[in-house]
Amino acid sequence: MGETNNTVLAVENLAVSYGHIQAIKKVDLEVSRGEFVVLLGSNGAGKSTLLNAILGKVRPSRGSIRFLGRDITQSPTENIVASGISLVPEGRGILPMMSVLDNLELGAYHVKHDISGDLKQVFESFPFLAQRRKQPAGTLSGGEQQMLAIARALMASPTLLLLDEPSLGLAPIIASQVYEVVLSLREKGQTILLTEQNARKALKHADRGYVFDLGTTVLSGTCEELSCDPGVRKAYLGG
Repeated sequence: MGETNNTVLAVENLAVSYGHIQAIKKVDLEVSRGEFVVLLGSNGAGKSTLLNAILGKVRPSRGSIRFLGRDITQSPTENIVASGISLVPEGRGILPMMSVLDNLELGAYHVKHDISGDLKQVFESFPFLAQRRKQPAGTLSGGEQQMLAIARALMASPTLLLLDEPSLGLAPIIASQVYEVVLSLREKGQTILLTEQNARKALKHADRGYVFDLGTTVLSGTCEELSCDPGVRKAYLGG
């Protein structure tokens, strides 16, 4: 891989271990500005571990992570978030007893400027959140909670948005609505790295993809190329 001025994220030769268990053996990937890139793989392939490593929540045992040309491999999570990376975690991670507004404001906890403009923009993108700003977040439906989790991540105005299994546990029609939101963000120029088990939906919408297997990137290409690959079709697309 060769970084360019357009490279937002570059991961090279990355390995991550939990004690004696090697969750990631060798990962190489790159995300360019404005791209929507998807990571495909079965449960336990190492996709979530990779996102946590990018955010500094787990420490790699080997390799490097560069964001906007700067090495962040050993940087504290709070510094990485402040530099422009936001994560929408698997399971959403909202605080159910707190209001919608409080959850959104938490997404901007490290932002030093006035967030009223960011809040206005989020409410314009997610009108139902404006209507329910005082409502406890836990009373929202599963799909609405996922939208709230995305909106909370956007409160930090990230350069790179990480989404971990955003359609997990959602009904197909709700999952499609979540993808519509992701696509609208991409159309606005947001750079996105997303993990997904629903390969059919992800490959339909993303620009490029990487296939994970047992903690290793085994395949990469445009989504059209991956959709036509016999191995991908057999493992993820039902033939």
